[in-house]
Amino acid sequence: MLAEIEKLIEARRVNRDLAADDFAHPVWETAQVAYIDRYWSGEAATPERHTEARLLWSEAALYARFVCCQGEPLVVNPMPVTEQKTVGLWERDVCELFIAPGTGVPEKYFEFEAAPTGEWLDLAIRWLPAGRETDWDFHSGMTVGAHISKNSITIAMRVPWKAMERTAREGERWRVNLFRCVGAGATRGYLAWSPTYTAEPNFHVPEKFGWLEFRD
Repeated sequence: MLAEIEKLIEARRVNRDLAADDFAHPVWETAQVAYIDRYWSGEAATPERHTEARLLWSEAALYARFVCCQGEPLVVNPMPVTEQKTVGLWERDVCELFIAPGTGVPEKYFEFEAAPTGEWLDLAIRWLPAGRETDWDFHSGMTVGAHISKNSITIAMRVPWKAMERTAREGERWRVNLFRCVGAGATRGYLAWSPTYTAEPNFHVPEKFGWLEFRD
Protein backbone atom coordinates (compact mmCIF):
# COMPACT_ATOMS: atom_id res chain seq x y z
CA MET A 1 0.00 0.00 0.00
CA LEU A 2 1.24 3.48 -0.86
CA ALA A 3 2.34 5.71 1.99
CA GLU A 4 0.29 8.82 2.65
CA ILE A 5 2.72 11.13 0.85
CA GLU A 6 2.82 8.74 -2.12
CA LYS A 7 -0.87 8.62 -2.98
CA LEU A 8 -1.48 7.96 -6.67
CA ILE A 9 -4.36 8.60 -9.02
CA GLU A 10 -4.48 7.88 -12.75
CA ALA A 11 -5.90 10.23 -15.35
CA ARG A 12 -7.23 8.40 -18.41
CA ARG A 13 -6.87 9.88 -21.88
CA VAL A 14 -10.04 10.75 -23.79
CA ASN A 15 -10.19 11.22 -27.56
CA ARG A 16 -12.32 14.33 -27.43
CA ASP A 17 -12.18 17.74 -25.80
CA LEU A 18 -14.74 17.92 -23.00
CA ALA A 19 -16.49 21.12 -21.99
CA ALA A 20 -16.35 21.99 -18.31
CA ASP A 21 -20.11 21.53 -17.97
CA ASP A 22 -20.02 18.12 -19.72
CA PHE A 23 -19.65 16.43 -16.34
CA ALA A 24 -22.44 13.89 -17.05
CA HIS A 25 -20.66 12.42 -20.10
CA PRO A 26 -20.32 8.60 -19.78
CA VAL A 27 -16.53 8.83 -20.19
CA TRP A 28 -16.29 10.07 -16.61
CA GLU A 29 -17.34 6.63 -15.39
CA THR A 30 -14.13 5.17 -16.85
CA ALA A 31 -11.95 7.41 -14.68
CA GLN A 32 -10.36 6.27 -11.43
CA VAL A 33 -11.83 7.71 -8.24
CA ALA A 34 -9.80 9.68 -5.70
CA TYR A 35 -11.61 9.70 -2.36
CA ILE A 36 -11.43 12.98 -0.47
CA ASP A 37 -12.71 11.75 2.88
CA ARG A 38 -10.21 13.07 5.41
CA TYR A 39 -9.40 16.47 6.79
CA TRP A 40 -6.02 18.12 6.22
CA SER A 41 -5.01 16.73 9.64
CA GLY A 42 -5.62 13.12 8.57
CA GLU A 43 -8.74 12.82 10.73
CA ALA A 44 -11.68 11.07 9.06
CA ALA A 45 -14.40 13.41 7.79
CA THR A 46 -18.09 12.73 8.33
CA PRO A 47 -19.75 10.90 5.39
CA GLU A 48 -21.94 13.95 4.75
CA ARG A 49 -18.79 15.73 3.55
CA HIS A 50 -17.16 12.95 1.53
CA THR A 51 -16.10 13.83 -2.01
CA GLU A 52 -15.10 11.78 -5.05
CA ALA A 53 -12.73 13.32 -7.59
CA ARG A 54 -11.91 12.00 -11.06
CA LEU A 55 -9.36 13.25 -13.60
CA LEU A 56 -9.23 12.89 -17.37
CA TRP A 57 -6.95 14.36 -20.03
CA SER A 58 -6.83 14.95 -23.76
CA GLU A 59 -4.42 16.61 -26.13
CA ALA A 60 -6.20 19.87 -25.37
CA ALA A 61 -6.69 19.99 -21.62
CA LEU A 62 -6.82 18.44 -18.16
CA TYR A 63 -10.26 17.83 -16.67
CA ALA A 64 -11.23 17.41 -13.02
CA ARG A 65 -14.67 16.49 -11.67
CA PHE A 66 -15.68 16.58 -7.99
CA VAL A 67 -18.88 14.95 -6.76
CA CYS A 68 -19.52 16.20 -3.23
CA CYS A 69 -21.91 14.99 -0.59
CA GLN A 70 -23.72 18.05 0.75
CA GLY A 71 -25.43 17.49 4.08
CA GLU A 72 -25.42 21.09 5.29
CA PRO A 73 -26.35 24.56 4.03
CA LEU A 74 -24.22 25.92 1.23
CA VAL A 75 -21.69 28.64 2.01
CA VAL A 76 -21.65 30.62 -1.24
CA ASN A 77 -21.70 34.14 -2.60
CA PRO A 78 -25.33 35.26 -3.10
CA MET A 79 -24.17 37.47 -5.98
CA PRO A 80 -21.51 35.43 -7.80
CA VAL A 81 -19.33 36.87 -10.54
CA THR A 82 -18.17 34.26 -13.04
CA GLU A 83 -16.65 36.48 -15.73
CA GLN A 84 -13.41 36.93 -13.77
CA LYS A 85 -11.50 35.19 -11.02
CA THR A 86 -12.82 35.50 -7.48
CA VAL A 87 -10.06 36.21 -4.98
CA GLY A 88 -10.94 34.84 -1.55
CA LEU A 89 -13.00 32.00 -3.01
CA TRP A 90 -11.33 29.66 -0.51
CA GLU A 91 -13.34 31.31 2.26
CA ARG A 92 -16.57 29.68 0.99
CA ASP A 93 -17.55 26.21 -0.28
CA VAL A 94 -15.03 25.27 -2.95
CA CYS A 95 -13.11 22.42 -4.57
CA GLU A 96 -9.44 22.84 -5.38
CA LEU A 97 -6.80 21.25 -7.59
CA PHE A 98 -3.10 21.91 -6.97
CA ILE A 99 -0.80 20.54 -9.68
CA ALA A 100 2.90 20.75 -10.56
CA PRO A 101 4.38 19.43 -13.79
CA GLY A 102 7.29 17.07 -13.21
CA THR A 103 8.40 14.57 -10.60
CA GLY A 104 10.39 16.52 -8.02
CA VAL A 105 9.15 18.24 -4.88
CA PRO A 106 7.40 21.16 -6.56
CA GLU A 107 8.76 24.63 -6.01
CA LYS A 108 6.30 25.89 -8.62
CA TYR A 109 2.73 24.72 -8.93
CA PHE A 110 -0.69 25.90 -10.05
CA GLU A 111 -3.84 26.33 -7.98
CA PHE A 112 -7.29 25.99 -9.53
CA GLU A 113 -10.51 26.48 -7.54
CA ALA A 114 -14.19 26.21 -8.43
CA ALA A 115 -17.34 26.84 -6.40
CA PRO A 116 -20.92 25.54 -6.63
CA THR A 117 -21.89 28.95 -8.04
CA GLY A 118 -19.54 28.58 -11.02
CA GLU A 119 -17.06 31.07 -9.57
CA TRP A 120 -13.40 30.23 -10.08
CA LEU A 121 -9.85 31.17 -9.20
CA ASP A 122 -6.51 30.38 -10.84
CA LEU A 123 -3.10 31.16 -9.35
CA ALA A 124 0.54 30.36 -10.07
CA ILE A 125 2.60 29.65 -6.95
CA ARG A 126 6.37 29.74 -6.54
CA TRP A 127 8.36 29.05 -3.38
CA LEU A 128 11.40 31.26 -2.86
CA PRO A 129 13.86 31.40 0.07
CA ALA A 130 11.84 34.32 1.44
CA GLY A 131 8.57 32.40 1.30
CA ARG A 132 5.59 31.76 -0.98
CA GLU A 133 5.11 34.04 -3.97
CA THR A 134 1.67 34.18 -5.63
CA ASP A 135 1.01 35.43 -9.16
CA TRP A 136 -2.44 36.99 -8.79
CA ASP A 137 -2.46 38.06 -12.45
CA PHE A 138 -1.98 34.50 -13.75
CA HIS A 139 -4.57 33.68 -16.43
CA SER A 140 -5.01 30.01 -17.28
CA GLY A 141 -8.09 30.10 -19.47
CA MET A 142 -9.77 27.58 -17.16
CA THR A 143 -13.53 27.05 -17.40
CA VAL A 144 -15.91 25.69 -14.78
CA GLY A 145 -19.19 23.79 -14.63
CA ALA A 146 -21.34 23.22 -11.55
CA HIS A 147 -24.64 21.56 -10.67
CA ILE A 148 -26.42 21.58 -7.30
CA SER A 149 -28.71 18.69 -6.38
CA LYS A 150 -30.67 18.00 -3.20
CA ASN A 151 -27.88 16.21 -1.31
CA SER A 152 -24.87 16.62 -3.59
CA ILE A 153 -22.90 19.05 -5.70
CA THR A 154 -20.97 18.37 -8.89
CA ILE A 155 -18.13 20.73 -9.80
CA ALA A 156 -15.88 20.36 -12.85
CA MET A 157 -12.87 22.20 -14.25
CA ARG A 158 -11.29 22.31 -17.69
CA VAL A 159 -7.69 23.56 -17.64
CA PRO A 160 -5.93 23.97 -21.02
CA TRP A 161 -2.34 22.76 -21.15
CA LYS A 162 -1.09 26.18 -22.19
CA ALA A 163 -1.84 27.28 -18.63
CA MET A 164 0.88 24.97 -17.31
CA GLU A 165 3.38 25.70 -20.09
CA ARG A 166 3.59 22.07 -21.21
CA THR A 167 1.40 19.17 -22.29
CA ALA A 168 1.34 15.91 -20.37
CA ARG A 169 2.46 12.71 -22.06
CA GLU A 170 1.34 9.15 -21.53
CA GLY A 171 3.25 7.51 -18.70
CA GLU A 172 4.35 10.76 -17.07
CA ARG A 173 3.80 11.44 -13.38
CA TRP A 174 3.11 14.90 -12.04
CA ARG A 175 2.63 16.06 -8.44
CA VAL A 176 -0.97 16.78 -7.41
CA ASN A 177 -3.32 17.33 -4.50
CA LEU A 178 -7.10 17.67 -4.31
CA PHE A 179 -9.07 19.57 -1.70
CA ARG A 180 -12.51 20.62 -0.59
CA CYS A 181 -13.56 23.40 1.81
CA VAL A 182 -17.09 23.11 3.21
CA GLY A 183 -19.15 24.65 6.00
CA ALA A 184 -18.72 27.73 8.15
CA GLY A 185 -17.55 28.83 11.55
CA ALA A 186 -16.17 26.38 14.09
CA THR A 187 -17.36 23.37 12.08
CA ARG A 188 -15.82 24.45 8.76
CA GLY A 189 -14.02 21.52 7.16
CA TYR A 190 -10.81 21.47 5.12
CA LEU A 191 -10.64 18.11 3.35
CA ALA A 192 -7.57 16.82 1.52
CA TRP A 193 -6.97 13.79 -0.71
CA SER A 194 -3.40 13.69 0.57
CA PRO A 195 -3.48 15.22 4.08
CA THR A 196 -0.90 17.88 4.84
CA TYR A 197 -0.71 17.23 8.62
CA THR A 198 -0.03 20.85 9.55
CA ALA A 199 -0.93 22.29 12.95
CA GLU A 200 -3.56 24.55 11.36
CA PRO A 201 -5.42 24.05 8.05
CA ASN A 202 -2.93 24.62 5.24
CA PHE A 203 -3.09 23.24 1.70
CA HIS A 204 0.17 24.85 0.54
CA VAL A 205 2.44 21.97 1.57
CA PRO A 206 3.89 20.72 -1.73
CA GLU A 207 6.01 17.99 -0.14
CA LYS A 208 2.73 16.30 0.82
CA PHE A 209 1.38 16.27 -2.74
CA GLY A 210 0.54 12.88 -4.19
CA TRP A 211 1.05 11.68 -7.77
CA LEU A 212 -0.99 11.96 -10.94
CA GLU A 213 -0.13 9.41 -13.63
CA PHE A 214 -1.27 10.01 -17.20
CA ARG A 215 -2.53 6.82 -18.89
CA ASP A 216 -4.14 5.88 -22.20
